Amino acid sequence: MILMIKIFRKLIVTCILLVLLIVCPFQAFAESEEAIFAGGCFWCLEHDLEVIDGVVSVESGYSGGDLTNPTYENHSGHQEVVKVSFDSNIISYKDLLKQYWVNIDPFDNKGQFCDRGDSYKPVIFTFNQDQKRDAKESQKNISEILNIPLDQLKVDITDSKVFWLAENYHQDFAVKNPLKYNFYRTSCGRDNRLKKVWGEYR
Repeated sequence: MILMIKIFRKLIVTCILLVLLIVCPFQAFAESEEAIFAGGCFWCLEHDLEVIDGVVSVESGYSGGDLTNPTYENHSGHQEVVKVSFDSNIISYKDLLKQYWVNIDPFDNKGQFCDRGDSYKPVIFTFNQDQKRDAKESQKNISEILNIPLDQLKVDITDSKVFWLAENYHQDFAVKNPLKYNFYRTSCGRDNRLKKVWGEYR
């Protein structure tokens, strides 16, 4: 009888551990969401967004076009983008959008800073109707904050397309190549322009 009780207790403990191992990862996954943004050089946008509380990871890549397996040398039709995985218990999509806006020049759809052309135009790619609604609401909020008409904001809001991961040497570029990154960012005038556009709001 004592042996049976011990076996029964072990079975209960084992079942509890299995439940914890199975349920917890799925719960964490359910709370994790994704967002895709284009805002000029993906090195910079990746670096700016990955330090935010609640952001789990940021990957550089290409999206928006129809070309399959794009590369840095050939991503015609695509924008340089970042895919942001974030914990919605810590940061909401709405708050993530606020961080996106203040890290781009919302008046320039011909590129961003010193990077020119379609590859560098700012775009918010939305995964669902909730994200699309939040993105459009954030656009209205920004027009009020900057005290400008809505049509002066040149950031597209469009349905997400396939995200293609950029080459490995582009991932965490700012961390792997701090001197080259800082020289590029400074010479491109990114921070000076952001300060001019956003001032103290940023």
